[in-house]
Amino acid sequence: MTKKYQDYAFSILLPSWNNLEYLQLCVESIRNHSSVYHQIIVHVNEGSDGTLEWVRTREDIDYSYSEKNQGICFALNQASELAETNYICYFNDDMYALPSWDAELIEEIKQLNHTHFFFSATMIEPFEGKNNCVIRGKNFGTNPKEFNKEGLLRSYSSFPKSNWSGASWPPNVVHIDLWKKVGGYSMEFSPGLYSDPDFSMKLWQEGVRIFKGVAKSRVYHFGSKSLNRIKMNDGRKTFKKKWGITPSFFDSYYLQKGQEYQEELGKRQIWFREKLNRLKVFLEL
Repeated sequence: MTKKYQDYAFSILLPSWNNLEYLQLCVESIRNHSSVYHQIIVHVNEGSDGTLEWVRTREDIDYSYSEKNQGICFALNQASELAETNYICYFNDDMYALPSWDAELIEEIKQLNHTHFFFSATMIEPFEGKNNCVIRGKNFGTNPKEFNKEGLLRSYSSFPKSNWSGASWPPNVVHIDLWKKVGGYSMEFSPGLYSDPDFSMKLWQEGVRIFKGVAKSRVYHFGSKSLNRIKMNDGRKTFKKKWGITPSFFDSYYLQKGQEYQEELGKRQIWFREKLNRLKVFLEL
């Protein structure tokens, strides 16, 4: 580790595709609301909106660059090549980090005597829905122009939420040795749909059984601002072909996603329900 980064905790990977206004707000929040210093690495996809020029002027940001949008998987893998710390933290540019977001994750890491874990922060979103991993229906704006930052900062810590099982989505943190061992994000899921559960499955295959969403580590999520601009891959089918089970089955049965976190997940055995699911997948392919 170079002297520049010796006091940094995380290497934060921030893919961004012509989303400068969101990116600037995101970086500002990380700098203002982190308890320690972090290396910020932006991957600039295209950057025709001024993003490339902006990151070049920032001495506190490292960056990688592709002339055309290459998707999340490529962006994360490219940015990770610049990581100088022991922990990779994947962050979306349409998120706003809230106070102590990192301190809560660091505390979870300190309580372990090993590096086989995957921790996620908890998103606060303006939309209602059925996702039990997030704090839903807390509308403080859906874009930077209408963002009620003051109201959010007054209220964010009061929303009830318990630690939850099934860490997968960003912001998340994993040890760099695990990241390298599983090869980062899989390019067969490019540009990115279902690459998150695939990454979690790769960690599962390496023996990781701690997939924990940390309730007190919070970010505000404006809502996926890039998905509706690109033609997405059929990630569900790719996942089924690769792993022999559906992503939803992996989430509910293996990761127990959205349930209140109890303890390290047990070692799963293949039983009748899973065999039946594998047969159904085979017949659908």
